[in-house]
Amino acid sequence: MDKYTHLVKLSVGTESVEDLEGWQRSGRSVTSDGLPRHVTRMWPKREAEVLNGGSIYWVIKGVILCRQKILRLDKVTREDGIRRCAIVLDRKVHRVAATPKRPFQGWRYLAPSDAPPDLTASRKNEDPLPAALSAALAEIGVL
Repeated sequence: MDKYTHLVKLSVGTESVEDLEGWQRSGRSVTSDGLPRHVTRMWPKREAEVLNGGSIYWVIKGVILCRQKILRLDKVTREDGIRRCAIVLDRKVHRVAATPKRPFQGWRYLAPSDAPPDLTASRKNEDPLPAALSAALAEIGVL
C-alpha cells in the first residue's frame, strides 16, 4: 500500500463550507493556473507523503467539515523576502462527517486512519447544518 498522509488546517474567519468555497472562487488566493491555494509559512517535511494522495481537511468553527485534494506545493516568496509554501488544491470541496477539532496554530498532519469519512451520496444533498449545531452534535457523537 502506498504511504500517504493528510493535513488539517483551521479555516480562520470562515463561517461555513460555502464561505470557504466563496473565498476560493473570489480569486483572492489562486495560482497562476487558477487553482485555489493556501499559503503557509511552514513547508511539510513529509512532502512526498502529502503529495501521494493527501487532502487538506478544513476546520470551520471547531469542526472538520470538508476536505480538498492537495495537488502540489509551490514556493512563494512574499514582499518580505521570506519563502513560504503554497498548498495548491483541487477545486472540488468534499464534505466529510462533522468531527470536532480543538484549536491549534498552523497545520498538522492527519493520519488517514484518523480522517473523517466523506459524506455518503445521500447526505451530500441535505441542507448543511449551522456550524454551531454541527459542532454540538459532533461533540456528543451524533454526527
